[in-house]
Order: sequence, then C-alpha cells, then structure tokens
Amino acid sequence: MALRGAIVVDTERCKGCGVCVVNCPTQTIALSKEVNSKGYNFLYMEKPENCTGCTNCATVCPDAVITVYRVKI
Repeated sequence: MALRGAIVVDTERCKGCGVCVVNCPTQTIALSKEVNSKGYNFLYMEKPENCTGCTNCATVCPDAVITVYRVKI
C-alpha cells in the first residue's frame, strides 16, 4: 500500500522563505514565479505526483501556512 499526499498552502500568508522546499525529500514543491499581494513568491506543488504526505514541509514552515493531506492508495 502506497501513500499519496497533497498540500494546501495559504498563499497570502506564505513569505517564500524556501525552508520547506529544501526539506522536501521528493522535490514536490517549489516557489511560484507569481507573487501574492505582499510581493512574495509563494509555495506550490510543482510535481504533485511525487508527494507522499510526509509532512516535512508543514513541520519546518515558520508561519504554519501548509496543511498536508494523506491518502492510502
């Protein structure tokens, strides 16, 4: 049984620090080229098929803007 994950990011609160990106073991997430209303490049799932729902990104996020969901497939 494998795990598939997905994240939801509060893009308006994301400051684009990138801590989550370097802590993602599957290179799923990246900072967007777009910016939010505060001018920050926010987090998004660049390769959603890679996400296992490990929660590393949410754990290291200093602003708690990432929610992780996990589904057994």
